[in-house]
Amino acid sequence: MSTYQRLDPVERDDAQTMIDSGDSRAASAAILRLALHDPDGDRVTDRALGLLDSADADVRAVAATALGHIARLHRSIDRENVVPALRALLSDPKTAGRAGDALDDIAMFAPHDQR
Repeated sequence: MSTYQRLDPVERDDAQTMIDSGDSRAASAAILRLALHDPDGDRVTDRALGLLDSADADVRAVAATALGHIARLHRSIDRENVVPALRALLSDPKTAGRAGDALDDIAMFAPHDQR
């Protein structure tokens, strides 16, 4: 059972420190907080794409969720880089669900973004 966690805005430098900390919970919270609150969707997309290479499957899954949030909130995302990266996660049972959800969000909220 998961519990509700408030995801307040975070300063970019603080978020980067959390991401670089090696603590998967901190990194996951940071990328979600950025995705939900940072106005620069492209910058957050780059951070989330970097986390898709994490050794930790939970971090990869949360990064995929963050990408879906970015598409939903900004109605735009770098489909050329994001879609193939998310598709690569579909082959891993630990990340497939979240990657699929993010791809659905992109198809629904940023279907024609050609960046």
